[in-house]
Amino acid sequence: MKVVLLERVENLGAIGDVVTVKDGFARNFLLPRDKARRATSANLKAFEVERAAIEQRNEKNKAEAQKIADKIDGQTYVMIRQAGETGQLYGSVAGRDVAEAIQAEGGKVEKSQVILHIPIKTLGVHEVLVRLHAEVRATVKVNVARSADEAERQARGEDVIASQFSDERLAAEQAAQELIEGGAGQQEAFAEEA
Repeated sequence: MKVVLLERVENLGAIGDVVTVKDGFARNFLLPRDKARRATSANLKAFEVERAAIEQRNEKNKAEAQKIADKIDGQTYVMIRQAGETGQLYGSVAGRDVAEAIQAEGGKVEKSQVILHIPIKTLGVHEVLVRLHAEVRATVKVNVARSADEAERQARGEDVIASQFSDERLAAEQAAQELIEGGAGQQEAFAEEA
């Protein structure tokens, strides 16, 4: 289906471009969201008449998106989740969760604007792209932790899982050393008694 674009669409074209797309993409995405119109002669003439207003509306939307991007770009959002000893989450953090965290802090972001190709399934600090407009993007950090204390440690750059394993290893080595020292002393005591 041939359509004329009413706004810039990534990987497709800019305002006013006449492009050929699959029928389903046009019917299910472009046309209902008012991103394009069918490229009929009547629609092309109407587009040329309205072009200035459409471009002005697009600039206004871009400016609003830029304000939001300036507010959230580089921000860190903490999410407390349950996870196993290896740092694997029992669930996952999806785009909806990131959008809700940003909205809770006062940002205006929809879940469809959060670009998260695969859900976050591990503890740590993850960078997430937010596409607020076809030409405006922001990057936020999502700090996924088991507790607020752990989130603070991760924010400082500490690898919580690695430090947990090293703490456990040190405790095990100390217990083994105490066992060896206690065991050797016991054998000598038995030898003296005999």
